[in-house]
Amino acid sequence: MEQREVLVILFDGVQALDVCGPVEVFHEASPEEPAAYRIRTATLDGAPVRTTSGLTLVPDLTLDEAAVPHTLLVPGGQGTRAPDPRLIDWLRGNAHRARRKVSVCSGALLLAEAGLLDGRRATTHWMLCDTLARRYPAVRVEPEPIYVRDGDVATSAGVTAGIDLALALVEEDLGRDLALAVARQLVVFLRRPGNQTQFSAQLAVQLADRRPLRDLQQWITEHPAADLSVEALADRAGLSPRHFARAFRDEVGMPPGRYVDRVRLEAARRRLEDTADGIAQVSRHCGYGTPEAMRRAFLRALDTSPAEYRRRFRPSAPPVPAT
Repeated sequence: MEQREVLVILFDGVQALDVCGPVEVFHEASPEEPAAYRIRTATLDGAPVRTTSGLTLVPDLTLDEAAVPHTLLVPGGQGTRAPDPRLIDWLRGNAHRARRKVSVCSGALLLAEAGLLDGRRATTHWMLCDTLARRYPAVRVEPEPIYVRDGDVATSAGVTAGIDLALALVEEDLGRDLALAVARQLVVFLRRPGNQTQFSAQLAVQLADRRPLRDLQQWITEHPAADLSVEALADRAGLSPRHFARAFRDEVGMPPGRYVDRVRLEAARRRLEDTADGIAQVSRHCGYGTPEAMRRAFLRALDTSPAEYRRRFRPSAPPVPAT
């Protein structure tokens, strides 16, 4: 079996979970000798670093001492805000030699600063996607997926999304059965599809300024199966349809119809993840009316069907009836 070298870059202000999450996945995927993965950590000068939570991490070696890895992993953390120029220079001159380049959370900013994301699709923590797009216009930022693969570069969203990406890499390297065993050992799901949205509908948008519209946002979330047409929502808000649509768009940042679509999609995702309800029952409960309407919505937003979404997210779930 090929042993794959995983080199994890450490720096002051690194996010501990960005390091530990993927490292644990690769470690658990190597239960026997020779191990499938050889994990090494490195800093610029070989000195210990402090994480954002105050932990001290001691590297194995310096970056210049490290062999060319199979997988280069760049975590995120507050230390990415003003990175050491020497680290960017090292990435610019050496990262291309790794077979796979991987970032977790704001580690994407380091890859972008080194020019490694130019012309590629990428993601990062949802709060930093605008920053990534603004600073590095050559990067095609995708703000919603929990991870994005583009050739030999993979970027993931915030914190725990690095575990999802690492599981996907293990599945690619060693097969689904081993990746599933790792997921079970770590008590996580195998695996959230990379195009699963990384935040909820309410986190993705701002709350309206006016109390009636804020209350209406909450009401929509609690009643996805209700009549959520512009006319019905306008009546509940005590506004004309035209005034309501304009006010909602101005204060929430998107048209009411798009907000409703996101709420219904999120509600359906949660029921597929957390219940054994049939597809038809989920579609009715979440306001789609028919399984076909829900299937079209999933394909449009997530590029997967509800049945496939459930299979990926709840791999041990028993078969459920269609009705």
